[in-house]
Amino acid sequence: MRVVFVLGTTSGGTGRHVLMLAEGLLRRGHQVVVAGPAAVGEAFGFGAAGARFTPVAVSDRPHPARDLAAVAAIRRITREADVVHAHGLRAGALAVLAGFGRARPAPVVTLHNALTAGGFVGAVHGVLERIVARGAGRVLVVSPDLGERMAALGARDVRPAVVPAPVPRPPSRAAARVREELGAGERPVVLTVARLAQQKGLEFLLDVAAGPWGGREPVFAIAGEGPLKRELQERIEREKLPVRLLGDRDDVPDLLAAADLVFWPSRWEGQPLSLSEALMAGRPVVATEVGGIPDLLGGAGTLVPYGEVGAARAAVRAVLEEPGEAERHARAAAERGAALPHDDDAVDAVLGVYTA
Repeated sequence: MRVVFVLGTTSGGTGRHVLMLAEGLLRRGHQVVVAGPAAVGEAFGFGAAGARFTPVAVSDRPHPARDLAAVAAIRRITREADVVHAHGLRAGALAVLAGFGRARPAPVVTLHNALTAGGFVGAVHGVLERIVARGAGRVLVVSPDLGERMAALGARDVRPAVVPAPVPRPPSRAAARVREELGAGERPVVLTVARLAQQKGLEFLLDVAAGPWGGREPVFAIAGEGPLKRELQERIEREKLPVRLLGDRDDVPDLLAAADLVFWPSRWEGQPLSLSEALMAGRPVVATEVGGIPDLLGGAGTLVPYGEVGAARAAVRAVLEEPGEAERHARAAAERGAALPHDDDAVDAVLGVYTA
C-alpha cells in the first residue's frame, strides 16, 4: 500500500504522531510519503526513518496564492497514492480540495486540535471544518466533542483516533537534586508541561498559584516555550507568584519524578502526549475537564472545570495535604498509564481505517 501523509506546521505531538505511524507502516512493508513544510521535515526526520519527504508549503494562516499552490502540489504528490491521510484541519482541507474530481477514495483526516479563539480566525476555522466534514472519506478525532461537532457538520464517518505516547525513559537524576535546582526546598512541586500558548490555560494556572494556600505553598514549575512567555513572566514577577518558567526541557522524566503533582490547566486538549507520559510515570494528576482529557484519564486523577480557581486550588491541596491522597492518585495514574495504547495499536487502527 502507498500511503501519503499530509501535514502542516507543527512542532509537537502531531509531528511525532505522524512519524510514529510512518515508522510502523514502513516496518510492515508499506510505502510512505510525507508532504509538509520543509521545516517540519527537518524537525522530525521523516527521511531518516525511511519515508520519502516532499516539501509542501502548508501555511498555518490563510494565504490564497500559497494555498492554491499547496493544493496543486498535494494533488500531484498524491496522484499514485492508495491512501491520503492528512493531519490537522488546514492540511485536511487542502487535501480534500486536492482530491476533488478524482475517482479514488476521499482522504482520511485526523483532527488533533480544536479552536479556542473567535473573530476572523474562528470564521476561517469554521469554513475549513465544513470542507473537511463534507469532503473527507473518514474523520478521526482525538476527543468526543470534536467528533460531535464534525458529525453535526455532516461528516459521514467519524471515528476515535488512537494517539499513543512514547514510553518515557527512566529519570537520570535523583529527585532531590532536581528539586534543589528548582529551589523547592521542603515545598511541594506542581509540574505543568505545555507550550506557552493561549490554548494551554496558563493564566488560569497563575490564578490558582496566587493562593491563598494556608499550608505549605507549592512551587509551580512550567516546562515549555511559546508566545506568551514574556506576558506570563511579567505577571509572575509583578505579583510575586510561586511559579518558575523552565523553558524547553529535555529532562521531563526527571521533572516528573521530582514532582508531587502534575497540573493540566488547559482550555482544551485532545490527547496530550505529555499527560500520557505523566500517567505512565505514575504521577498524581489534576486536570481541567475539557476535550479528550476525561477519556484519557479514564478515572485516574481529579477533573476540575476550566476557570474555576477555587475548585482547582482545592483539588491541588487535597492531593498535596490530605493523608493517603497522593499515593492513591499515583496508583490510579500508574494503572491507567499501563493500559494506554501503544504504537502497534495505533498502526493497527489506521490500517483498519484504510482497508475498511
